Amino acid sequence: MSNTEAAPDQVACSASRFTGVLHPREVPLGGPRAIRVRRTLPQRQRSLIGAWCFADHYGPHDLRAGPGMDVPPHPHTGLQTVSWLFSGEIEHRDSAGTHATVRPGELNLMTAGAGICHSEVSVPAARILHGVQLWVALPDADRNTTRDFAHFVPTVQTVGAADVRVFLGELAGVRSPVHTFTPLVGAQVDLAPGGVVELAVNPSFEHGVLLDHGEVQAGGTALGVADLWYQSPGHDVVRLANGGGGPARLLLLGGPPFPEELVMWWNFVGRSHDEIVGYRREWEQHAERFGSVDSYPGRRLAAPPLPTSTLLPRPNR
Repeated sequence: MSNTEAAPDQVACSASRFTGVLHPREVPLGGPRAIRVRRTLPQRQRSLIGAWCFADHYGPHDLRAGPGMDVPPHPHTGLQTVSWLFSGEIEHRDSAGTHATVRPGELNLMTAGAGICHSEVSVPAARILHGVQLWVALPDADRNTTRDFAHFVPTVQTVGAADVRVFLGELAGVRSPVHTFTPLVGAQVDLAPGGVVELAVNPSFEHGVLLDHGEVQAGGTALGVADLWYQSPGHDVVRLANGGGGPARLLLLGGPPFPEELVMWWNFVGRSHDEIVGYRREWEQHAERFGSVDSYPGRRLAAPPLPTSTLLPRPNR
């Protein structure tokens, strides 16, 4: 998924002392008739949870009553994209030659590395579109790796009152086979009405709980839709409680604190102002770094103007 804002903020990704709940802001995904998404990461209070650096939650959107997702070819550097659906279907095409369909409960992980471009278009026959798009920052040693794509269908594990699908990393004794460049955990957790579960987690990780729906308390804190609750390292349990009369669904994300400072602007993750300027220039010049997407019936996205100030990472806090 692209950050299609016409004037995207500079985001300096670094460690933060913030603990608590991040609330989302709504942004359009595309043109004037675009669907709206709830963006929780990054924010000024906290830009990373482990290597997780971007989180959009969207839907449920009834495609019979409005537009779906139509994101033209756009570039990425220095990250992996995680596509995870609760309902609907999205057609993915990228410059590595991948043509895949994103379906509910199936992980699609695209590695941008040194550069990739891709498009995402919802399939109208699947009437309700509902899911999340997540980005994972690549460490400096691996951020210029080659383009790649992985697909994985996790099985459902029952842990007390919860059904758990582990799509990245390890949780509840289950490990995803999908390769990541830093230790991570990513899992969907479905809680039965009134259910409570304590999930054993790696105490060296920081964790986030992103609520999709339901009346959930994470660590005793009530969450709203698309809220992201943060738990610092040093805890070996994430406690989740469904206080409502219906089912609840959430994502658990985590990883060790990311030790590097990043500069993230538009769809690029880099380390300096000059790198971001160079990536933008190469995209506008149709450079080979990003390649091209075949069979998209329209123009690719143009890069927005750069801010007038120098893009600088904030120091670790």
